[in-house]
Amino acid sequence: MKKLIFSLLAASLIMASCQNKQTNNASEVAAGNETVAATTVDTGLDNPVIQTIMSRHSVRAYKPEPVSRDKMDVILKCGINAPSGNNNQPWEVRVVDNPEFIYGVTKIFVDEMMKNPQRAKRVQDPNFKNMFNNAPTVIFVAGKKDGGQYDCGLLTENMLIAAQSMGLATCCMGSPAGFMKSPPAKEYLDKLGFSADYELIVTIAVGTPDETPAASPRDASKVKYVE
Repeated sequence: MKKLIFSLLAASLIMASCQNKQTNNASEVAAGNETVAATTVDTGLDNPVIQTIMSRHSVRAYKPEPVSRDKMDVILKCGINAPSGNNNQPWEVRVVDNPEFIYGVTKIFVDEMMKNPQRAKRVQDPNFKNMFNNAPTVIFVAGKKDGGQYDCGLLTENMLIAAQSMGLATCCMGSPAGFMKSPPAKEYLDKLGFSADYELIVTIAVGTPDETPAASPRDASKVKYVE
């Protein structure tokens, strides 16, 4: 009888121990699942920098008020604080918010576009005001002719993100830069005063957005981890 009682007590203790261990394991698994879930959910999108990057889209409609020089100073400082190879900083930046400049070169642009029936459609649009997507402020970025485009790209992206963080909109444009380098626009390119060994690479429209475009889809399949 005593043996039976001892056996039952031993069995009870073993079962209790197993249950406690299972409970602890379950808690650990639950805690682990919570960590995984938190990791899955908390991808950093609540970080203001990441929010700014993810919310930035190119805008092609702007309100007419130019960007204040105070805000532009901040944007430009963010730009020149971009990294560059050996800290060479192979860029020169010009900012134009003078309507006479913007609409002066736009008139030349319109005259040239009207020579081609297909291109004329763009400047005949009732909403067309200037060749920089109607932006009131334009940034011109030049890089060294013997290299530096990649560094200028880093500078440009810094300015795009900085502008977005300040409630402003931007659009990075290559075609106006190409036109600025054409013979008809030489007078206005010269006014920018870039050094002889620098070449205009890109123009950036900056202003208060007058539209809220949806994000274009991104192809995540182009990004892969290599094991």
